[in-house]
Amino acid sequence: MFHFRKYFFVGFLSLMVVAAGLHQAIAAENIGAKLSAEDKKDLKRIEIYLNNMKTLRAGFLQVSSNGSLATGKLFLSRPGKMRFEYDPPAPILMVADGTFLIYIDKELEQFTHLWLDNTLVWFLVKDDISFKDDVTVTKFNKGSNIFYVTLTKTKDQEQGSITMVFSDKPLAFRKWTITDPQGIETTVTLSNLESGVKIDPELFKFNRFPNAE
Repeated sequence: MFHFRKYFFVGFLSLMVVAAGLHQAIAAENIGAKLSAEDKKDLKRIEIYLNNMKTLRAGFLQVSSNGSLATGKLFLSRPGKMRFEYDPPAPILMVADGTFLIYIDKELEQFTHLWLDNTLVWFLVKDDISFKDDVTVTKFNKGSNIFYVTLTKTKDQEQGSITMVFSDKPLAFRKWTITDPQGIETTVTLSNLESGVKIDPELFKFNRFPNAE
């Protein structure tokens, strides 16, 4: 279990990409992708799709290049709310309550708070999702009925990047990969995605453990 927790927590940090003192000082030029008129039209479609997705419920498979693998359920409610429920044997729960992203080890009754704005998953729960201003699209690739959108925080590109993958016809969110400053990649693949569903707001609240002081 020790090794599991070690690799899982590193995977968690990679998934969230924390800015507060954990990233390396890597010089990064703020260079955006060269987008054609058709690219901009496709990105606008994706923007509209994400902004219309006020709630989301899905299964997920999380795979990290450091060796960790986990499955679970994802709940999202914009703005600001997200919940990762990991399946056993992982005793882990992660909750974004609109201000913090909280990593919870239910077995050890320990938790860690991170500022949600200091993570790249913050983009997925923004009130107004836009591929400009506070984010920069660094790559936009298209395959056969599939889109790959890679972006960074405009002012903090050293945090790493997030690549979102969408299928087309119909447009649907499939997965995302976060690459941290150390090069660790964490991919979250979604399954059985449902959007526009009613989600209990209590899922995004975390109360300290009953025995905690």
